Amino acid sequence: MLNSIYVSLPRYLCTKEAARFLSLSARTLEKHRTYGTGPLYRKIGGRVVYAVADLLAWADSGIKTSTSDPRTGPSPARRCEPVSECKQNVGTSRA
Repeated sequence: MLNSIYVSLPRYLCTKEAARFLSLSARTLEKHRTYGTGPLYRKIGGRVVYAVADLLAWADSGIKTSTSDPRTGPSPARRCEPVSECKQNVGTSRA
């Protein structure tokens, strides 16, 4: 009976463990957290932890059926441009 209760409890990973779980570097996962593009996380006593279910959900958001699949997945770990800059750059290319 104790085993069934233990298995149903959520499992939490620290940043380093979560990054390894996702095959990312810890720094990339930290950047995703900073920019708000990463998986959900929790702060417990000042420590950042990730639930395995949240990591799986975030990774599954990037499921594709082909290279031409228009569905979007997890964003790259970078800052989003302000909306005003995006509107000014529509139709222009950046080098």
